Amino acid sequence: MEITEKEQVPPVLERLRTGVVDGWWTVFRMLKFVLPLYIVVDLCKTYGLIDSLGGWCAPFMGLFGLPGETAFAFIAAALVNLYAAIAVLAPLDLTPWQVTQCGVMMGIAHNLVLEGGVLSSTGARGGVLTLCRILLAVLAGWLMMGLQWLGVAG
Repeated sequence: MEITEKEQVPPVLERLRTGVVDGWWTVFRMLKFVLPLYIVVDLCKTYGLIDSLGGWCAPFMGLFGLPGETAFAFIAAALVNLYAAIAVLAPLDLTPWQVTQCGVMMGIAHNLVLEGGVLSSTGARGGVLTLCRILLAVLAGWLMMGLQWLGVAG
């Protein structure tokens, strides 16, 4: 079978140019969202709003050995995406282990609204699968807290 001109792979320089341009547009789209969110969270932290609201969430987040302020990152991860969650986590004073724990939990249960809708549109039981993801994230959080409590990690 012969390859026509249309099916040929573009030259290397053209592929590199396309990759660099597309990559910069992706960075720009992410920064448009992440940078303002980071600034807002940092300002809220500076003026004590994060600490006040975090106090309300502290009992629940304490179940995982995390400060209450991390609840906002989980909300951002569940409703928006992981980039939003990173923007919320970045200005918080977390230990490397806490960041890892949040990353694992949010990696399991992120973008729940959109992905649940996509799952439902394919015929899968989106609500059940979303609940399973939340429960698995909770379980992972407890396991990681247990590892830290035992002195195995963190």
